[in-house]
Amino acid sequence: MITKRLPENSEGIAEAARILKAGGIVAIPTETVYGLAADARNVAAVEKVFVAKGRPQDNPLIVHISDIEMLRTVAADIPKEAYRLAERFWPGPLTMVLPRDESIPACVSAGLSTVAVRMPSHEIAHNIIKESGLPLAAPSANVSGSPSPTKATHVLEDLDGKIDAVVMSGDCAVGVESTVVTLCTVPPRLLRPGGVTVDELKEVLPTLAVDPAVLAEPEEGKPVASPGMKYKHYSPKSDVIMVCGEGFADFVNSKPDCGALCFSEEAGDIDCPHVVYGSEKNPETLAEGLFSALREADTLGADTVYAHAPKTDGVGLAVYNRLIRAAGFKVMEL
Repeated sequence: MITKRLPENSEGIAEAARILKAGGIVAIPTETVYGLAADARNVAAVEKVFVAKGRPQDNPLIVHISDIEMLRTVAADIPKEAYRLAERFWPGPLTMVLPRDESIPACVSAGLSTVAVRMPSHEIAHNIIKESGLPLAAPSANVSGSPSPTKATHVLEDLDGKIDAVVMSGDCAVGVESTVVTLCTVPPRLLRPGGVTVDELKEVLPTLAVDPAVLAEPEEGKPVASPGMKYKHYSPKSDVIMVCGEGFADFVNSKPDCGALCFSEEAGDIDCPHVVYGSEKNPETLAEGLFSALREADTLGADTVYAHAPKTDGVGLAVYNRLIRAAGFKVMEL
């Protein structure tokens, strides 16, 4: 397969919409990461997404929409809390898990009775959904398990020749996938942190609970709130170990032949090969730079890369969540 490179203009949007309506799959930019989109109502198209990514069939996809009217065609029995969240955070990096409308095939939701839905704020993604007239099932546009793509070049590194097209746009602004909240439990529950923070959500959902699997490895044999929680994600080829606490520079300097994923504030004190992924004082920069840094970690020539964990407040919770999964839950305390 030849993967088309589509421009981020009206012609590229129209061609992406044409491919999607014909049952193809297209990598599109969003404000979070690049998504691999397919017509959410076309079982054969959705299957192509799973095959291209090598994604487990029991890991649900998020359905992307362009307006509230489209929400009513993909979800059923929509609670009032969903409309309150939509008014506050949509379009934007928030996904809601709601009862699934029968028009959405079970394969999109891994056979569950729910559907995950979000409305992206990225202009290109929004216009492609609108132009196609389709709700789009779109997980991250990468090989399953590898760091998510925040640049079009990342998509091509993983999927060139495996998908119909990629829209060649700029870097994703948020840099980590959307916040996921389920409204199908009492109380509502945070399943994945992202650009919309816990504190922001609690202004709308005061009783919001945070699932234990956000910060720790799910207990073996126990069911998880979302199937994707049980998989290792975001991992480079190097072995990543997450390190918490002060004294990171001294720690990695004492380790022979290692690499480091570090904050900009400590980079000057680190002797081993290292990649800066953002500022400790600005968690938004850590989120924006994380996945590119994890990919760059494989160029350091080190079998083991130690990653300095951020604090877990604000957007830092999302970064911590991605890092602990990239490390396969291997964590050290200093």
